[in-house]
Amino acid sequence: MSAITDLSAAELAAAIAAGRAGAEEAAKAYLAVIEQREGQIGAFNEVLADRALDEARAIDRRRAAGEPLGPLAGVPVAIKDNLCTAYGRTTCSSRMLENFQAPYTATAVGKLQDAGAVIIGKTNMDEFAMGSSTENSGFGPTRNPWDVSRVPGGSSGGSAAAVAAGMCPAALGSDTGGSIRQPAALCGVVGLKPTYGRVSRYGLVAYGSSLDQIGPLTHDVTDCALLTRVIAGYDRADSTSIPQDVPDYLAAIEKPIAGLRVGLPKEFFSQALDSEIRQAVLAAGEAIKAAGARIVEVSLPTSRVDSDGDGKLSSFAVACYYIVASAEASSNLARYDGVHYGYRTPAKVDDIVDLYCRSRAEGLGAEVKRRIMLGAYTLSSGYYDAYYLKALKVRRLIKNDFDRAFQSCDLLLCPTTPTTAFKLGEKTADPLTMYLADVYTLSVNLAGLPGLSVPAAISAAGLPIGMQLIGPVFSEGRLLQVARAYETATGITRLKPPQ
Repeated sequence: MSAITDLSAAELAAAIAAGRAGAEEAAKAYLAVIEQREGQIGAFNEVLADRALDEARAIDRRRAAGEPLGPLAGVPVAIKDNLCTAYGRTTCSSRMLENFQAPYTATAVGKLQDAGAVIIGKTNMDEFAMGSSTENSGFGPTRNPWDVSRVPGGSSGGSAAAVAAGMCPAALGSDTGGSIRQPAALCGVVGLKPTYGRVSRYGLVAYGSSLDQIGPLTHDVTDCALLTRVIAGYDRADSTSIPQDVPDYLAAIEKPIAGLRVGLPKEFFSQALDSEIRQAVLAAGEAIKAAGARIVEVSLPTSRVDSDGDGKLSSFAVACYYIVASAEASSNLARYDGVHYGYRTPAKVDDIVDLYCRSRAEGLGAEVKRRIMLGAYTLSSGYYDAYYLKALKVRRLIKNDFDRAFQSCDLLLCPTTPTTAFKLGEKTADPLTMYLADVYTLSVNLAGLPGLSVPAAISAAGLPIGMQLIGPVFSEGRLLQVARAYETATGITRLKPPQ
């Protein structure tokens, strides 16, 4: 591996701006890593090599001409394959959209391009972002660079694995119930789910419209702050976008954290949590305390995580999330019927209903069909009040819990995942067990809050352990500030998997 791929995104952009490195040189170096490792990892659905090299050469010409460059000029960035781009394909890792070419580019991707980023490819994911392991992809699974017999997490597993494997210095993912933070934790990288409405979702293929959010995955907190600053901000094309000024996250992350109150939600540290992860997150709390913050205990009763006599996890938040998200998915994915959008069966059909049924049965995977059926059931006459309406009431209670907790602390510290990366195939036969992989992340989406996962430690088995920081709405800067203080205090940053 050449030295240029060891630079962070911020360092690479600075080197290119100063003429110490070339954008084409960087693009070629990362394409070489992809060529070397993609067969083993399976992080990409499409590598945009020719386009990336053309864009990189254009950056070099602009620098040579003395033109101003953006903050990400020449930095290769990978994009989750549910973000529309007017080039390449946008498949959502589904056979339903295998050959779909979007007519426009998502706002978040457009902002990256305006900042000079070089889009190097579209990454693999769970089909339509429904999954926690990137095993639900219609094009095959992605593998974890730390141990290729294990999953990278999901649904943004391709983006997390690409960053962890050194195929790109940064990537974008989407997070509906933990799909940025959970794979970030399992792959040993940094992942931020911003406040709902902080980043435009225009051009993001919808899964759960009241939950979806776009965010970055990076090697360190500084790069996370840099990318968040670039993609955040109001967009009139997204009706849920919030017109609020975006702070300079990068300029503020080195501020001291003395006096900040960090809450530990006691329900997230029960016996249901893996003891090694509990120990690592509590040790992280001690490091943050030594850096000047104050640790306080808080309570999130509606989001509590329990375990039964067999050690199986349970949580109100999981039940609430899968009713709300599935209901929204059943509505959002109704358009993929072979007529309005997507794959159409080549089989001879009897009528339009037969065409719809065959096209959806053949074009959609098992997990997507499971969630569509679950969502349609909970919205159906006679069951709406019993399931969907009740889930909305639980969602309100979860938000109220967070609001009360933030009256006594400035942010929360908790685990990102209940376990480290699990084996491929280990949970595919039991969807409920798979859903519990997001037990510590999905309540953040239900409440519309920002959540940040950063590496906390390495397990005895040599796998990354992530910790999660959660704050009130629009507190991304504070989360990045505390995460950066933790990086500085412990030196746990820019982790590299064994080659």
